[in-house]
Order: sequence, then C-alpha cells, then structure tokens
Amino acid sequence: MSAEPDSLFGGRLRLFQPARGAHRAGTDAVLLAHLLDPGPDARICDVGAGTGVVGLAYARRTGARVTLIEREAETAALARRNAALNGLDTAAVIETDVLAPAGQRAAAGLVAEAADLVVTNPPFLGAGHRPSPNPLRALAHSLPADGLDAWIRSCTWLLRPGGQIGLIHRADALPACLDALRGRFGAAAIRPVHARPDRPAIRVLIRAVKGSRAPAALLPPLVLQSGDGAPTPEADAYHRGERFS
Repeated sequence: MSAEPDSLFGGRLRLFQPARGAHRAGTDAVLLAHLLDPGPDARICDVGAGTGVVGLAYARRTGARVTLIEREAETAALARRNAALNGLDTAAVIETDVLAPAGQRAAAGLVAEAADLVVTNPPFLGAGHRPSPNPLRALAHSLPADGLDAWIRSCTWLLRPGGQIGLIHRADALPACLDALRGRFGAAAIRPVHARPDRPAIRVLIRAVKGSRAPAALLPPLVLQSGDGAPTPEADAYHRGERFS
C-alpha cells in the first residue's frame, strides 16, 4: 500500500492504493466517474469497486448513497479506509463476489433491484490471456470464460427497472459488451475514447437503461490528447474533477 494517499480530481478525493505493480486507479476510473449524472437521492452500486475511486467520486460530487462492491478482502479494506479518509459516510463497502450465486450475494448484504445506477469497470482480460504475476492485479484484470455476460447479469440483478448502467471497456470488447446488454438493456449510448484524434479508439464508454427497448446511439468521440500530446480540455476537466460542457 502507498505510504501516503494519492490526490485525485484536483484534490477533491484522497485515495490509499495498493503498492505499484497491483491494479491502481487511472484514466479509466476518471472517465467512468463522470459518465453518469446522478441526483443526490440516487442509490449507486460500484461493481468491482477496487479501492473505491469511482463510487467515492460520485458520493463526493453528488452526495448520493453509494455501495462499493469488492471481492478481495485486502482491496475492500482499502475501500473502507478511503471512504473514512474522505468523510463519506454515505458510502458502504460490501465484500462479495459479484459472480457468486444470487443467494450468496444477498447473504452478503446486496439487495436485488435496489440500485438506481450501477457503474462498473469489468475485468478486461478473459480466459486465455497471460495473467499478471501480481495476484491482486491478475484478479482485478481477469474474468473466466463467459464472465462478462455473468458480470452484466449481476449488474442487472442489482438495478431497479428503468435503472441505468454505466461501464467502460476495451474498444475491441464492444461486440461482447453489446451481446451482454442485449435483452437486458436498451437505449445504449456508446462513446468511443481515443488517445489522440488520429488513432483508433482504445476504450468505449456505454450508458444503457434496464428494460428499455429504445435503439442504441453512437456518440461523438472523447479524445484524451491533442496532436501534440497535451490533454484536451474535456480530459483535463475530468482529471480535475470538474464537469465539462
């Protein structure tokens, strides 16, 4: 664990993270933390929360009630410490595996169809990829075969009808994400994320509504850096913890 907390979002959030080599919050978490716009009465679940950066960022910005769901005991302990560090008593941590059977999730304290919003950064690597030698990083990055569908199914279980999911994934995983959402969500708004304007997308941000039958929409891209490598105004605003319009 880092000896001193990192400062994120222009100092609005402080965060203890695992030692370098394990999974640490970065740009993906920053983008996911600005994907949705909940009101102060929203009930939010951060699925696969890690040390809590995304859920805590929403709690800090909106005052919403947030549940951080994390399976690894060491990481969940950091999430609890980070909630206390930032004085966010509207955030709770539930230590459970989101891929476990529904009864096991309920026994851990999760409630079906109780969340207004779910935000999630699913593990990016499926079966067949070489895992990281760091065990915490490997667990944070890897899913079993058909794991993404099971992950989205658990997110669906958490959401009330008409609730909204927000997720980020690799750009090449877009077909798999849409397959997992099909029949469960509609009105999908898909935004590709590009490192620079002349390069292929590296991530996709997706918002969708549980039970909706509305068609999908492809949104204008989010570009992180200009041609000279400087952060774009939008990316810079998000890293400073500010809304962009």
